[in-house]
Amino acid sequence: MQLDGKRIIVTGGANGIAAATVHAYAREGARVAVLDVEDQRGREVAAEAGASYHHCDIAKHAEVSSVFDRVAAELGGLDVLANVAAVEQNKPAELLDEADLDRMLGVNLKGTIFTNQAAFRLMQKSGGRIINFGSGSGVRGQRGAAHYSASKGAVMSWTRTVAQEWARYGITVNAVIPAIWTRMYDAYRQNLPADQLKMHDMIMQMNIPLGGRLGDADRDIAPVMIFLASDGPRFMTGQCLAVDGGMVMLGA
Repeated sequence: MQLDGKRIIVTGGANGIAAATVHAYAREGARVAVLDVEDQRGREVAAEAGASYHHCDIAKHAEVSSVFDRVAAELGGLDVLANVAAVEQNKPAELLDEADLDRMLGVNLKGTIFTNQAAFRLMQKSGGRIINFGSGSGVRGQRGAAHYSASKGAVMSWTRTVAQEWARYGITVNAVIPAIWTRMYDAYRQNLPADQLKMHDMIMQMNIPLGGRLGDADRDIAPVMIFLASDGPRFMTGQCLAVDGGMVMLGA
């Protein structure tokens, strides 16, 4: 029970990596609050894990502040924030419009800032762990998703900076760079024509040294999320940790 008694918020907890994280945290003894905008699925995940569910659009500052205060009152404080919520979109850079940018930067960047600020306010006196989510796209770029790449690059820069600013309060801030097989990835694969899917799988085999395919949420990333929420990484902050089978190897 590595997280026994820890009070944790997981954003985006209705699906994918975040849902696996909710279950993993609950199994390790944490008290977990699930935040999402997909209410039905979010409630299902929370019920399965014995967690609470709260509707929250992380792109809205006032809503984030209100929900975090309510959760902290319910849990008696906050020890860990796992900010997993994000949106993706594929669109050529030259065709991006204001609505595309507002949605992408609103959830991925502003949502990170708003949730981190709310967590800081609740952790300022006692310390805690903040875990954000970057992307390999934010390191190497991703054709057809320039605004997504930009948002994730900004998340990682924000993470490194607030890690320095908030260290004196005993708050660690790290980011995960995942490459995990989720239901969203299943949907993406189903929309690819057979020839493109074959090419996609060949590229994955070449680019992911460990296994040649995306990882499993429960086996590959949940243990990392448990570690980052625990007392173990007390001397780690400002790091972007790739959990991607070796696809992105970050230098100094």
